[in-house]
Amino acid sequence: MSTRLRSLPERLTGTLMTRQPAPAQEPVTVTVARVVRPEQQDAFARWAADVQELVATFPGHLGSSLLRPGPGSDEYHLVYRFRDDESLAVWERSPERREALDRVHQLVEDERVARAVGLQTFFAVPPQPGPAWRSWLLTVAVVLLFTSTFQLLVVPFVGDWPWPARLLLSAAYVVTALRLAMPRVSRWLGPWLQGSRRRR
Repeated sequence: MSTRLRSLPERLTGTLMTRQPAPAQEPVTVTVARVVRPEQQDAFARWAADVQELVATFPGHLGSSLLRPGPGSDEYHLVYRFRDDESLAVWERSPERREALDRVHQLVEDERVARAVGLQTFFAVPPQPGPAWRSWLLTVAVVLLFTSTFQLLVVPFVGDWPWPARLLLSAAYVVTALRLAMPRVSRWLGPWLQGSRRRR
C-alpha cells in the first residue's frame, strides 16, 4: 500500500496557511457632506433625523451625528460610525438606505463622501466648516489631560522602569485613550468646533 506524499503547496495549504489569523477589524467612520438648497434645509434636517434613527437599527452601528453649516455655508455633514467594514457594507447595500437616498437628491445641490478607518477615526467631526484652531486646541487639551493623568496615577508605580519602557507605556496609554475618547468629545463639542451657527 503506497502513501502519497503531498507537495509543498498542499502542505502549506493544509497547515501553515490555515493557521494565519484573520486581520483585525477596525471601526469605520463615514462623513457625507451635502450642500443643501436654502429653501430645503428644514426638510433636509427632518430627513437626516429619520436616517439617523434608521441607521441606528443596523448591527454594528456605533453612533451618528448631524453637523449643521457654519457661517456663510449651506453644507451639512452627516457622520456615522460602524464597528467594521462588514457592518458598514450591510448598511450601504440595504434597500432602506437606497430609498432614503432617493428622497434626498431633490434637497441637495452637491454631495461628497469621506471615509476614515482605525486611528483616523479620532475625530468624528470633520475640520470644516469650523475654524481649524478649535480642533487643534481641543486636541492639545485632551492630550494634556491624558498625559497629566498618566504622570499622576501611573508614573509613581513604574518610576523604576527603564526609560524606553515608560515611554512606550505612556504612548500606548495616550493613543488608546484618544481613540476611545475623541469621537465622543468631538460629538459633545460639535457646535463649538463648527463655530457660531448662522442666524435665520
